[in-house]
Amino acid sequence: MGNAESNAYQNHLSRFLPEEQSEIDGLFDTLSGSSSSAGTRNPKAAKKTVTLAALQAHTREPLPEPMTARLYNGMKSIDLPGKSSGLSQQIAKEQFVIFMSNLLKGNADEKISIIMRMISKTGGPLKGKQIQEFTEDLITSVVHVLSYRKELKGWSLENTRDSSSGVKALASELLSELKLPDGTKPVGSQLLETNFDQSVIEDWVYRVPQISVFLSVVIRQGLQVLHSLPDQTNDILNLVPHCKGIKGRGVVSLFDIPAIIYINSHLPAEMQHKWQLLFSSRLHGESFSQLCAHIVNKGPCLVIIRDLDGFLFGGFASHSWEVKPQFQGDNRCFLFSVFPTLAVYTYTGYNDHYMYLNHGQQTMPNGLGMGGQHGYFGLWIDSDYGKGHSKAKPRCTTYNSPQLSAKEDFTLDAMEVWAVGDAPESAGRKGKKSILDVDPQAQALLEMAGKSRQSEGLREPMEEDEEPCYPEPGHSSQAWSTATWE
Repeated sequence: MGNAESNAYQNHLSRFLPEEQSEIDGLFDTLSGSSSSAGTRNPKAAKKTVTLAALQAHTREPLPEPMTARLYNGMKSIDLPGKSSGLSQQIAKEQFVIFMSNLLKGNADEKISIIMRMISKTGGPLKGKQIQEFTEDLITSVVHVLSYRKELKGWSLENTRDSSSGVKALASELLSELKLPDGTKPVGSQLLETNFDQSVIEDWVYRVPQISVFLSVVIRQGLQVLHSLPDQTNDILNLVPHCKGIKGRGVVSLFDIPAIIYINSHLPAEMQHKWQLLFSSRLHGESFSQLCAHIVNKGPCLVIIRDLDGFLFGGFASHSWEVKPQFQGDNRCFLFSVFPTLAVYTYTGYNDHYMYLNHGQQTMPNGLGMGGQHGYFGLWIDSDYGKGHSKAKPRCTTYNSPQLSAKEDFTLDAMEVWAVGDAPESAGRKGKKSILDVDPQAQALLEMAGKSRQSEGLREPMEEDEEPCYPEPGHSSQAWSTATWE
């Protein structure tokens, strides 16, 4: 190894802690050991290398094959001093380490030449269509590897909406940030046919952090390297929030995994670690009073709606919902769409009409609204449950969102509300006990009279890792009910 080559290699190696270096060494030894059996007997070929076949054998189950080929092309693209570039079909140790160093520890400038070759073996300039295929492969690989490694934290491909359309929607949203040197952003078929040079793609990778985060997840989880070490950033640790309240209830969420990842990244950092299901129209019924009962004073939450045309959209409420005839919330609130497009719409500063919830009033509108104004909300669910509107001609004044539903006035098909982050103290189970849990004598009298306990089957199931709530001293030891009595 020449001095220049040795120095560059050592600089890259020094970015890793000693325990990280030993993990990378171990992985390379495993991969090169797989390839050596098919290698030549030439004594000059004693230096260990990695072949595409060895990489494919190692990642056959955790990663889709197209992504493995892209990783290989990225490794192969790294030029070593004094060696002909691109001629060798095997990966040297130096290339392997520099690949890991640049993609896991490097800046956009260091990543870009590798990413260019991962998008196309021949490098740039690249058509939008090629960047689209790479981005869709990358998102598909993230969903696949997190599912395979059981790292979806309570979510699954079974309890969420099908991810295939979500992959395309997220890729489209990320690609919408591609910006030509003159500042224009091509869209639609024009974007797919436009040529983008390396400087444009480098700017895109710099401004769209998901690309680097997704590549890091694919490498760490796909190759099983550095995935348990403390240098992981919150971007990776909170990529997918812990899912609570859905297990064993037979519910398939309106969210898909790519949408969960994208929308979670727009939440305040302290709220990204956990989502808890508060309300589902399929579980709790189609009732505005039931909706209010399940979401009031439960902390910040996400509302998602599907209209009868299949459009999916909603909003993030930064504060606990309160029933009152005034607007509430703050500028962290936003509206979003999930299908047919995935997008987040943040506040404009035009007004403070962030969120509104009212019920049972004669003089003010009754319903749940976000953005815009009375009678002209960016998102509105009427207290006459099932009716709603999304008015934006041309845009919602509060969030700059377009019409989110298929029709301006829509009929609601399904709805969910998810609390995000840790629940406020006031949202604990205390105070939500069924009267008959508090007074076992009242329960006994009801049973003697032949009355059934209406809420028995409606209690919220407890998650395996949830702490049980115990009644206060002197009260019944039965579980507390969150349901009402009839």
